[in-house]
Amino acid sequence: MRTALKPALLGGVIAFAIASLPLHAQEARGGTVESQLEARKVMRAADGRETFAPADAARPGDVIAYVATYRNSGRQPVRNLEVTLPIPPHTELIAGSAHPAGATASVDARKFDEPPLKRTVRRNGAEIEETVPYREYRYLRWQAGVLGPQLSLTFTARVNVIDDRDAPVPEKK
Repeated sequence: MRTALKPALLGGVIAFAIASLPLHAQEARGGTVESQLEARKVMRAADGRETFAPADAARPGDVIAYVATYRNSGRQPVRNLEVTLPIPPHTELIAGSAHPAGATASVDARKFDEPPLKRTVRRNGAEIEETVPYREYRYLRWQAGVLGPQLSLTFTARVNVIDDRDAPVPEKK
């Protein structure tokens, strides 16, 4: 099963819908992997504890927690499991929020590296290396290895909802 969050910006409110797109577990050998993705708006109770609400809609400044669960419903272990979690537009990955540790990140789903990501850009005629802002990250990936029969693994990350409609686009090399 492939699922992803697709946000739609509606008058400063981002509405999230679960659709059939990039969240996936690489076709792995050995079993059947089912995936489930939840988006939860993180709320703070008066006593400081976190509570969660459905993330059907969110405003800039809201924090959304993504919880992706992969379950091997087969009778054989699944090997070489690779999990990719999309980070929707109009959001910024919260540094250090990806769990379990060891996730790599990407801006284009082609090249994944350990955060913080770097890129070479041209400024004032010179090439320089800069750190890619977390608001430009669009994917996280974990090498999950082996998933035993009838077992599940959970991967999480948090994002801030941002209004980036007027954000400058960097000049790429």
